[in-house]
Amino acid sequence: EPIDIKEEDKPVDVEDPSIRHNPIMTDADMAMKMDPDYRKIAEKFYNDPDYFAEVFARAWFKLTHRDLGPKDRYLGTDVPDEDLIWQDPIPKVDYSLSDGEVEELKQKLLNSGLTSYELITTAWDSARTFRGSDYRGGANGARIRLAPQKDWHGNEPEKLQKVLAKLEDIQSGLDKKVSIADLIVLGGTAAVEKAAKDAGYDITVPFAAGRGDATDEQTDAESFEPLEPLHDGYRNYLKKDYDVPAEELLLDRTHLMGLTAPEMTVLMGGMRALGANYGESKHGVFTDRVGILTNDFFVNLTDMNNVWKKAGDHYEVRDRKTDKVKWTATRVDLVFGSNSILRSYAEVYAQDDNQEKFVRDFTKAWVKVMNADRFDI
Repeated sequence: EPIDIKEEDKPVDVEDPSIRHNPIMTDADMAMKMDPDYRKIAEKFYNDPDYFAEVFARAWFKLTHRDLGPKDRYLGTDVPDEDLIWQDPIPKVDYSLSDGEVEELKQKLLNSGLTSYELITTAWDSARTFRGSDYRGGANGARIRLAPQKDWHGNEPEKLQKVLAKLEDIQSGLDKKVSIADLIVLGGTAAVEKAAKDAGYDITVPFAAGRGDATDEQTDAESFEPLEPLHDGYRNYLKKDYDVPAEELLLDRTHLMGLTAPEMTVLMGGMRALGANYGESKHGVFTDRVGILTNDFFVNLTDMNNVWKKAGDHYEVRDRKTDKVKWTATRVDLVFGSNSILRSYAEVYAQDDNQEKFVRDFTKAWVKVMNADRFDI
């Protein structure tokens, strides 16, 4: 409270104007006056009411719309024409692709010299940033090629730059300048489709073109830093050890991505079969047919001829009779065998007659992840 304030300078009571009170300010209020940087701002607002009104209106709009996502999700006639950087604007594309053009691009991508691992993990890393909490992130915009995402540890920067360089080379030779964002997703989609065919299932993984490529000027790099994946159980990735168990971190990412428990399960098994672990780690890759979209992960996870034994920071999957090590695994892998609910999903996909169901469910969940931020379709 102020000291030595004159009675006539005190504010009046809200109900009885004959009563006056000392004004009370919090530390935050006082900072506006006492901190030299805040004081400059406060004085500018004081001296320029119109400027204050403009800044307040923009701040209020941001506060009440921040979790609504991109402007594409806004409804009504009062949507501002101006694109604001915190809305993560993305340029619209001026092309469409026929089925024949999509197939031609798939072949270019598969024959580009990039491995299925590189194509699949780049598409996944680009899309996994989507957050259903505020509709930020995702593959649209291809911000994985911009700071800060291009340097994130979990995105394997060296591999990422190799893939992006090849995609840009492919793009430069196209009659239609297909966006890098579309090429990233299509590359992963083509590799998944090939893995399914190698498993004996001639399916077409749906692909929706129309993603744009954002620029540095359209990207608030600082605000994207909290989207960095410090963990991703789908790729068996942890940036460092955390107090929270890895399997609980997997649930957190799954929830943010808007996935269900069955979708989480089938994606986990598929990503392991495809060998999509961070750094091509072998933990959880319970198959000798890596890169083929099989249900081997679930078959071997639920096989009672195997026993799990702790070995340092991971587990060994050993033959119950011979004690021979067959595979290694993490907590994230084995929770699908130890948790009763997740095991029930795993056993469905482990059935001999459910290989095709596994392939179709995986591709459906894959497409959901790739299109999570496509609010235009």
